[in-house]
Amino acid sequence: MNNTTTIETIETNTDFEVRSLDTMCVNESTLQHPWWYNIKYLITGVLFGIILVKSEVISWFRIQEMFRLESFHMYGVIGSAVVTGIISILIIKRFNIKTIYGEKINFYPKKFNKGQIYGGLIFGFGWALTGACPGPLFALIGTGALVIIITLLSAIAGTWMYGLLREKLPH
Repeated sequence: MNNTTTIETIETNTDFEVRSLDTMCVNESTLQHPWWYNIKYLITGVLFGIILVKSEVISWFRIQEMFRLESFHMYGVIGSAVVTGIISILIIKRFNIKTIYGEKINFYPKKFNKGQIYGGLIFGFGWALTGACPGPLFALIGTGALVIIITLLSAIAGTWMYGLLREKLPH
């Protein structure tokens, strides 16, 4: 399946698009590979899940400590992730690093809108209530915390609802 569309047919610009000179591929690489090429992503995801569990960042207790300002643990983890991301972006830009398939990586400025504030507040409120950030939901389920399936289903429902209401939300 090819998700390539010419720029002339695109009417709106989303925050999640990758652009090239004459085509735009929304969240997709233009390269086609056999299914077993994805095994590396499965292995990476499993290893990442193990790291999340061992570092206690999926711990409800640790998340509540963070929101109560009782511990630096989560702020240290999040802060180190932000610093790592900043350094990674600078290295990618400085050395013109390409994807593992040789595709050029482009960065485009994002336009700020007040909906990001509302979304961030809703996200933080949900995180504080459930004690689970969307990132480690699968790791939590994998540890046997099956009640998190409700949180996962709620996140999916929220994403679906956003898709329905997107055009009516503040810009």
